[in-house]
Amino acid sequence: MPQTPPFHFLQPGRKLTDSELANAMRLDIEAELDAINLYTAHLEATDSEEAKAILRYVIAEEQEHAALFTELVHRLDPGQRERNRQGSGKYALVASGATHEQLKASKGPTVGLTVGSGRAVQGRGSSVE
Repeated sequence: MPQTPPFHFLQPGRKLTDSELANAMRLDIEAELDAINLYTAHLEATDSEEAKAILRYVIAEEQEHAALFTELVHRLDPGQRERNRQGSGKYALVASGATHEQLKASKGPTVGLTVGSGRAVQGRGSSVE
C-alpha cells in the first residue's frame, strides 16, 4: 500500500494548524478504510476460523479508529461537521423517496423525516443542502 509522507507540506520547526491537521487526519481516515477493505478481503478469502476471529477483531479496531478520526476532523473543521449534518438530512430525504423537486426545495429550514412515513416534514433549524 503506497504511503503518503504525512508532513511533506510542513516546513521544519512548526506545528500543524487545525486546518492542516484536519487534512492530515483525512489521509489517516483513508488509510483506515483501506485497511478495513484489505482485511475484509482476507476474511472472505479464508476458511480458517482462527484467522477469521483475528481479522474480525482487527477490522473492528480499524472501524473504531476511522470513527475517532472522523470525530476529530469534525472538531478541527466545524464546516465539515455542518456539511456532514446537512448530508445526513439530505440522505434521509433521498432514502424516503423524495423527488428531485422536494430535494431542491429542502434548502429552507431544516427538513426532517417522519420515521417510517416516507415523507418529508418541515422543521426548525439550519438548512439542508
